[in-house]
Amino acid sequence: MTPRFIYGTAWKEDRTEALVRLALDAGFRAIDTANQRKHYFEAGVGAAIQGMPRGELWLQSKFTYARGQDHRLPYDPAASFTDQVKQSFASSLEHLHTDYLDSYVLHGPELNRGLTAGDLEVWRAMEALHASGHAKQLGVSNVEAEQLAKLVAVTKVPIAFVQNRCYASEGWDADVRALCREHGILYQGFSLLTANRRELQRPLVDDIALRLGVPRETVVFRFAMQVGMIPLTGTSNPQHMRDDLRADEITLTDADVHAIETIAR
Repeated sequence: MTPRFIYGTAWKEDRTEALVRLALDAGFRAIDTANQRKHYFEAGVGAAIQGMPRGELWLQSKFTYARGQDHRLPYDPAASFTDQVKQSFASSLEHLHTDYLDSYVLHGPELNRGLTAGDLEVWRAMEALHASGHAKQLGVSNVEAEQLAKLVAVTKVPIAFVQNRCYASEGWDADVRALCREHGILYQGFSLLTANRRELQRPLVDDIALRLGVPRETVVFRFAMQVGMIPLTGTSNPQHMRDDLRADEITLTDADVHAIETIAR
């Protein structure tokens, strides 16, 4: 299945298991995590999903380079990148009590600009996991348009997902989203609310929310859906979880979408 809305589990620490359970109770079935103990508690996600039929869940995790980790590495840092990917992936399967992931993502290229030989080695290792059937689709996150274009050009297994922080001030990541449309890649947008607090304080968002009878956050997530994104939310509030999922119940007009798309101008 392709998710419509994803529950993100970063920065939840000891509350991870309880919050993922609340998200499942609210109706979320797509869960995003990473084998990066610095910002995620992947084993807590695994504990929360115990008892859920695996076929009803969509699970996504990530391989994170050592520069994005703390001392709690899920692999031997002296190993090759190929072996680091294998070790991290095996650890993710163990954490999540599953034998496959619906999506496996490179948690950002090795450097902030360009692609490295390491990136290509990591991607080839991820492609091998895809070939084995244990990673159903592959993706990349925290990527710039130039990096994405280079990666698209060398992949054997097509990129299924891009996951980026999404800023209204940058046209909601317009350049990367345009590349995604060109290459049939699905775009996952995170920090839709937290990265855009100032822009979303403008009255037009409240006006739309009042007209539709939903919170402003629901309007933002519906906007994301209508411009072709798969939104992520990481809320810890059970009511907000339910409100966020109401994005599937409303429709914005073309004028609404244009107003939010250009809200930072």
